[in-house]
Amino acid sequence: MTLIVFLVVINILIFVHEFGHFIAARRLGIKVEKFSLGFGKKLFGFKYKDIDFYFCLIPFGGYVKLAGDTREEFKNQSWEYLSKNPKDRAKVIFAGPLFNYILAFLFLWLVFCVGYPRMSPVVGDLVKDMPAKKAGIMKGDLISEINGVKIKYWPDVLENIRNAKSQPPFRITVERNKELLTFEINPIIKTQKDYFGKEHKINLIGIIPQGEIVYEKYNFFVAFEKSLFHLLEMTWVTLKSIFYLLIGYISFKEAVVGPVGIYEMTNAAVHYGVNAILHMIAMLSLALAIFNVLPIPVLDGGHLMFLAIESIRRRPLSAKTEQKIADIGFGFIIILAVFIFFNDLIKFGYLEKLNTVLKKVYNF
Repeated sequence: MTLIVFLVVINILIFVHEFGHFIAARRLGIKVEKFSLGFGKKLFGFKYKDIDFYFCLIPFGGYVKLAGDTREEFKNQSWEYLSKNPKDRAKVIFAGPLFNYILAFLFLWLVFCVGYPRMSPVVGDLVKDMPAKKAGIMKGDLISEINGVKIKYWPDVLENIRNAKSQPPFRITVERNKELLTFEINPIIKTQKDYFGKEHKINLIGIIPQGEIVYEKYNFFVAFEKSLFHLLEMTWVTLKSIFYLLIGYISFKEAVVGPVGIYEMTNAAVHYGVNAILHMIAMLSLALAIFNVLPIPVLDGGHLMFLAIESIRRRPLSAKTEQKIADIGFGFIIILAVFIFFNDLIKFGYLEKLNTVLKKVYNF
């Protein structure tokens, strides 16, 4: 089941991205010759209005082949890609990431309408010799209030304890057997690095969530506002993450995932249901949109960079120069993909499992 969902998710993201290029090219009068989902050997396909639609063996990618999109093929016809000015060509290139960004928003909007998965504020376990256990908090307690602030979800608990602006002790109210109990707890203060590698002093009391999922629902219009805010927030977080990766502030191998990591995310989302899968697609589509506009040759951002240079110079770079830059970019992407793949195998324990199997088979 997980594998099927994984392949569906990957192909949704690829199809929407390539459809963005496709629809932008058609609107600008550029002839589309091929629309392929996947790479490698063609599994099956069909022809519609002089366009070949292919479904290929390797599902991790796709492409739209435009007429006259290389200097060798260009015949100076009005319906060819290279006959258009840099601004129009940039529209075609940018449409792919833009459609992924729009997809992320639409799926988030849907998620907030049908139910955004959140973790309930129920205590699942307590850490021995930590303040919460000493104070009398018990497993199964529903945290309803912290320092006068109403609590709805587990992130509210973290926000009002870890990053509390009020001074300890904290007044924590819990519901236990339909009875409200209030405890005064002095936290342990520790220094911890956040996702971006910055050190912060945080308050710890030693509680672990139960992991129960509840759904946060809104009406059509409120969901629109919530999804837009969430999308912009996650865009900012992603951009900051990329910046901190570039300056070495956070670990690259810990922050990035590839197909194996996405498969593991899919496996977890399948466990929590359709809502979680929709949210995962939205986040992956957002990440794909942002990654693709990075100014790396062979990515959409690399093509946009070449078009920007062409606009400034009023002529394109030489074919030889572009090819050299593209080769460097392609080499970088290949090295990056191999690193991420093997990093995923290590991170998610696949290499360790393989090592265990080999030991059993070969008795070493």
